Amino acid sequence: MTTRRGFIKSGGLALFGIGIGGIPAFLSEAVAGIKAPGLFQRKKILVCIFQRGAMDGLMAVTPFTDQYLKAARPTLFMSAAKNGNRKPLIDLDNRFGLHPSMSAFEPMFREKQLAIVHGIGSPNNTRSHFDAQDYMESGTPFKKGTASGWLNRAVGLLGHDAATPFQAVSLTSSLPRAFYGDNPALAISNLQDFNIQMRGNQSGANMAAKSFEDLYDKTSSGLLKNTGKDSFEAIKMLQKTDTKNYKPTNGAVYPVTALGNSLKQIAQLIKMDVGLEVAFAESGGWDTHFNQGTDTGIFARNVNDLSNSIMAFWTDMGTLQDDVTVMTMTEFGRTVKQNGTGGTDHGRASCNFILGNDVEGGIVHGKLNPLSVENLEDGRDLAVTTDFRSVFSEVADKHLKINNDKVLFPDWRGEKIGVMKG
Repeated sequence: MTTRRGFIKSGGLALFGIGIGGIPAFLSEAVAGIKAPGLFQRKKILVCIFQRGAMDGLMAVTPFTDQYLKAARPTLFMSAAKNGNRKPLIDLDNRFGLHPSMSAFEPMFREKQLAIVHGIGSPNNTRSHFDAQDYMESGTPFKKGTASGWLNRAVGLLGHDAATPFQAVSLTSSLPRAFYGDNPALAISNLQDFNIQMRGNQSGANMAAKSFEDLYDKTSSGLLKNTGKDSFEAIKMLQKTDTKNYKPTNGAVYPVTALGNSLKQIAQLIKMDVGLEVAFAESGGWDTHFNQGTDTGIFARNVNDLSNSIMAFWTDMGTLQDDVTVMTMTEFGRTVKQNGTGGTDHGRASCNFILGNDVEGGIVHGKLNPLSVENLEDGRDLAVTTDFRSVFSEVADKHLKINNDKVLFPDWRGEKIGVMKG
């Protein structure tokens, strides 16, 4: 007996941009008979953004009173003092300064909707991008063979089966490691093309139309009607929406960048009410080994894009903000000392940002000791004082109402840090 969950997981919704608009003709006909305007009760939504390449948390949120940092970064150190030719840091609390290119974040911090966690990272001290990203996305930093990602496990802990294929969506060209697992999840590179891929089936794009039609033919019409109605209704809604000409609300202006476009499309899915609960996007270019810059340059452009994209999304959410929490993550930080090419090398701890109405905002959470050599990890790096799992689990627990840390992060038995209300 094929169940609805089995139908979804068996590839019944593995669409690969087939035909005009990306929807096979037979599927368009199947959904055409569904008249319901939308069947999904609005739920809480978690949006995760992975900053790939390892963000320099000490430049994004600088402990500007630390004289050791100033000495370690003779050309990269930034001050909150309003003098000189450089733009000053935005003084958050007389100790930490926000990079001036992240000025979009300042109002949210002041209004206590934005929290920052400093000294966050993995207990595994690898400085390999690939391994560190894999460990962070799997949520098991000392196990390489974990089959599932922590966000996929979070979906499984939501307490209900997916009534829609859009419960967990990544706005990326392929499914991220965080979404691997038994629970349905999609990667959509662009809503306009409806280009969807499934994990581990790169070659399937050439066979998708045939295999999907085969599955359809083998499935009784009754099963398709009774168990797939919500799923097909969601697809129908997406198909009929003019995603290309989407108009953001509340004056929101998204940067014309990969991240800006991804968050704009996530906003569309949320407003369409297709049952989205966990969304994922990526931001690249954070591996700043040389010419990192200060108030201008590579890093400044990246943090400007990150903060402006997130704030455009948040503004666009308007009255839906109570339902949404946004959280960033990056695999590790950068060295305290700058290198000989005006950049920073692979380090350990970094910082992350959490935006939402259920966040203990207006605070730089975490612990940073003075950056003297004896306090640095391996004598060179900002030490990890907050395990990323303590933050990720707290956000998932409080926002998505998940209370099973043993499944979400099976090897972790640590403490929450109070970054969420309640």
